[in-house]
Amino acid sequence: MVANSLPQLVAGMNKLTGDNLIDPADLTRQIEARDREIANPYTKDVQVMGIRNALAYPGDTLSRTASAHRILDPSAGPLIAVRLNILTRKTLGGLQTDLSGRVLDASGRPIGGLYAAGEVAGFGGGGVHGYRSLEGTFLGGCLFSGRTAGRAAAAATAT
Repeated sequence: MVANSLPQLVAGMNKLTGDNLIDPADLTRQIEARDREIANPYTKDVQVMGIRNALAYPGDTLSRTASAHRILDPSAGPLIAVRLNILTRKTLGGLQTDLSGRVLDASGRPIGGLYAAGEVAGFGGGGVHGYRSLEGTFLGGCLFSGRTAGRAAAAATAT
């Protein structure tokens, strides 16, 4: 999804899913908070500090395609959103799960009320970053598998 404004981007993302999963006000609040950290030269935000440290490395200055900038900076647009799908190719934690995050027993049956997410649930490469992903780059996939497991657990308790 590509848009020139955050409201347009959120409307497009919500239209793709058929649900209003993204609250425009909440997303705006989060992005504006991140943009304030980018604009603050004395930030203590670990991710922003990591980006700045990486940009100071000579190898990254030669190959970097985009500098650190505010997400809502009009000159840095357009805004782009990518829909991610959960895919697992290896088990890092040893717990076998189904696509709802339910932990499975040795025979492949779900263990009632037990859910797992992230690397302990076996979320590995092959997802967001592809088959050549590096260990430690799984945060996005871990977040999405956590959301999926959380929704499944919530749905199970609602019945």
